[in-house]
Amino acid sequence: MLVYEYLPNGSVCGHLYDNRKGSATRLEFKQRLSIAIGAAKGLNHLHSLDPPLIHKDFKTNNVLVDENFIAKVADAGLVRLIRGSDDAGPSRGFSNSVYQDPEVQSMTQFSESSDVYSFGVFLLELITGREAASLIPTESREYLAHWMEAHFSSNELIDPRLAGNFTAEGMKELVGLAFQCLNPSSRRRPRMRLVATELDRILETEMSMTTFMGDGTTIVTLGSQLFSS
Repeated sequence: MLVYEYLPNGSVCGHLYDNRKGSATRLEFKQRLSIAIGAAKGLNHLHSLDPPLIHKDFKTNNVLVDENFIAKVADAGLVRLIRGSDDAGPSRGFSNSVYQDPEVQSMTQFSESSDVYSFGVFLLELITGREAASLIPTESREYLAHWMEAHFSSNELIDPRLAGNFTAEGMKELVGLAFQCLNPSSRRRPRMRLVATELDRILETEMSMTTFMGDGTTIVTLGSQLFSS
C-alpha cells in the first residue's frame, strides 16, 4: 500500500495549462518560479541520496502543490517499483514521452541527467502555460533545445497571462536555464543542485526588482535577447 500526503491543490497542471476556460487560478511569474524551486529541490534531494534515486518519470503532472502552492514531487521511484528495474538500469518498455531524454531511447539508460532533461520540459511548460506535447511537433522532440531556440526569438510562446508581472531579465534567465537543461548532450546539462540554486537566485532578483520598480513592472520586448550573451 502506498500512502501520500494530501495536497488540496493537486497537480500544477490544473492551474497552469491555458485551457481557454478561464481557470480560477492565475499563476504569477514569481509563483511559477517558486513552484519550480520546490520541484528542483525535490529532485535534488532524490539525487543526493546514497545511492541516488532517479525519478525516471518526472513531469508536470507529478508536481503537486499544497494550499500555499508549495510544490512537492510525487511518484518518485514508482516506476522502479512497478517495472522492477534498477535506478540507472535499462529503460525497458518506456514510451517516447515528450518529457523523456532522447538519450534514454538511444542508450537505454536512465541517469540523473535524464531527470534534468525532464525538468527542462517542465520549465518550458511553466514559461508557456501550455502542454509540451501539444506545443511541440513530434518530429522536433528529439532536438527540443534547437526547437526552443528557434521559437523563443519572439514573445509568442511566453504565456500571455504573465503580461505585466515579470522582468525581461528574469524571463531571459529562466528560458536560458530551461535551454541548458534541454541540452542534447547529457554531459553538458547542469546538475539539479545547480538548477535549484539558479532558480533561487532568479526569484530573489525578481523579487528585489519588482519591489524596487513596483507591481506591473514594464516588460521590455525580449525578442532575440533571450539567446544573446
